Amino acid sequence: MHKCFISYHKTDEQEVSDFVTEFDEGREVFIARAIGVSQDIIDSDDSNYIMRKVREKYLTDSTVTIVMIGRCTWSRRFVDWEIASSLRNDPNNKRSGLMAITLPSVSSSSRTLPARLKDNWKSESGGYARWWKYPSSATGLEDMIEEAYDARDTLGHLVDNSRRLFGSNRDC
Repeated sequence: MHKCFISYHKTDEQEVSDFVTEFDEGREVFIARAIGVSQDIIDSDDSNYIMRKVREKYLTDSTVTIVMIGRCTWSRRFVDWEIASSLRNDPNNKRSGLMAITLPSVSSSSRTLPARLKDNWKSESGGYARWWKYPSSATGLEDMIEEAYDARDTLGHLVDNSRRLFGSNRDC
């Protein structure tokens, strides 16, 4: 089982909690690390402090970051920061595999990837990150996570983390 950091917009917290309950607690597909769902919220407005705490508390021992795509996930600065931190590869924090899963409540016409994740997705088979529909089985999710994990070594040269960090949330 991989330790997976779950990135999401707070308005999707119930769906994300259901996902964690079903696949972490119910089927033990992964070990979830999620701010607000399985862990305490970092109470600060200091962006450097928040990013440091996210790396120290949640990303240091995780191997894959799962971005849960809701209607407004693309517009949130913390999601952007979490993706940027996940893509860093330094002596203290190894790069995480990166994947997106569209939440069931999102219609195909209203789903949008966060820009930094899109920079790394580029297409179904030509980028570092992958984007999937909500899993229909534990085995399917295990395969998705394993593919994202393996990309750390096989596709690491495709990582693009050059985009400036969001200074504030975007309008959704």
